Amino acid sequence: MRSNPHVSRRRAWWPLVACVAASGCTSPSAPPPPPSGGQEFVLDFSAYQHDVAPVLVQYGCDAMECHGGGIRGTYQLSPGASDPQFDFAQTSLQVNPYDKDQSSILSRPLAGGLPHAYKPFASTDDPGYQAIRAWVYAGEFK
Repeated sequence: MRSNPHVSRRRAWWPLVACVAASGCTSPSAPPPPPSGGQEFVLDFSAYQHDVAPVLVQYGCDAMECHGGGIRGTYQLSPGASDPQFDFAQTSLQVNPYDKDQSSILSRPLAGGLPHAYKPFASTDDPGYQAIRAWVYAGEFK
């Protein structure tokens, strides 16, 4: 008597199916939770409003022809500093917490060329520059 090849193939897979079913792999599982831990670099909003925003307004950074006229590179401000929370968030993105003096908010206004054609600060001794730098350096990891 000859054995049916289809029956023997089904029998060969049965141990594998039983093993998968027993291990709980019968239905999709939820994705793993995102990693936790780490630290966040936190900048002070009230210090931004008191010390940094006035400098940005004084130098016209929020003007329509500058960063207040839509996206200009990676830095956008609300025209007339009308949205302090938005401006704070945008300015915070210009801070490099690992190399603070190389933060865009500090290095580009000193450049006076591409990618920042206007040079509001003649040097790092400028009071406006010092106000922004103090805010950047006051930020901390929490």
